[in-house]
Amino acid sequence: MSAVITGFVAHADQERHDTGPGHPERAERHRAIVERVRASGLAAELDLVEATTIDPARLGLVHSVAHVSAVERAIASGARLLDDGDTRVSAGSWRAALLACGGSVLAVDRVMSGTWTNAFVAARPPGHHAERSRSMGFCAFNNVALAAAHLRSAHGLERVAIVDFDVHHGNGTQEIFESDPNVYFASLHQWPLYPGSGLAHERGTGAGRGTTRNCPLPPRSGDREWLATLEDVVMADLEDFDPQFVLVSAGYDGHRDDPLGNTELTTDAYARMTRLLGDFARERCGSRMVLLLEGGYDLEALAASVEASVREMRSG
Repeated sequence: MSAVITGFVAHADQERHDTGPGHPERAERHRAIVERVRASGLAAELDLVEATTIDPARLGLVHSVAHVSAVERAIASGARLLDDGDTRVSAGSWRAALLACGGSVLAVDRVMSGTWTNAFVAARPPGHHAERSRSMGFCAFNNVALAAAHLRSAHGLERVAIVDFDVHHGNGTQEIFESDPNVYFASLHQWPLYPGSGLAHERGTGAGRGTTRNCPLPPRSGDREWLATLEDVVMADLEDFDPQFVLVSAGYDGHRDDPLGNTELTTDAYARMTRLLGDFARERCGSRMVLLLEGGYDLEALAASVEASVREMRSG
């Protein structure tokens, strides 16, 4: 068995995406993760690489040209809010968004080339709420959707799976792929909660009917409920779908210490969810798995949970 090489992608310029005083999606999130990886000694076991920007034209794989242009113009003009008004931006946000998208593509490219076994991307701003033609929920562009579309277009993969364990439903990812039979999307999330979508009957549309799986869980659900749902429902779907690559929208805001949710997950639950998905990836798709950061707003809980996930990935 070859050695496990886990990539870790980050870039300090993602902290120049300034959301202003009091906003939960703040630069300190990225900083806390990077500092934890270094202080814990984990960095010595990883291949740390800076994210690179992406050509904005590549965003057309998952976003309308009009949307990409509108975001660029808004930021260049000094706007502080995008679309729905909950996605704050600043002068540094355009570069940060291109780094989040570019880092996601870089990670899947390195895993596909065999340079890395798996990878974690400290993407900021996050992405899973961004729809094809709309920014929302702190998200300008959809990083995980772009990574999936890139795997299909650049690497010719036929089946890509996205599993989202953020406490909020990944409405943007669902909207982008709900009619696509080649991308399986599963979301475990608290319900009711923002953005109000993600009911169990939402299973995809047209040719994509059946490749969307929503698992809404009631407030105050914890490790037992989430792990059982992942293992009994999502893992069974993955067996049937037989993906060639597993992408994870890794949101840590279901942690019991997080201020934005009312879910009771522990740090250990994130390690165990990562282990389940990693075991599947190793057995069924050559270990090819990339986790991309979404939410998580208590800095200590976020940093500890990311560390737990990455240690599981490193253990192979």
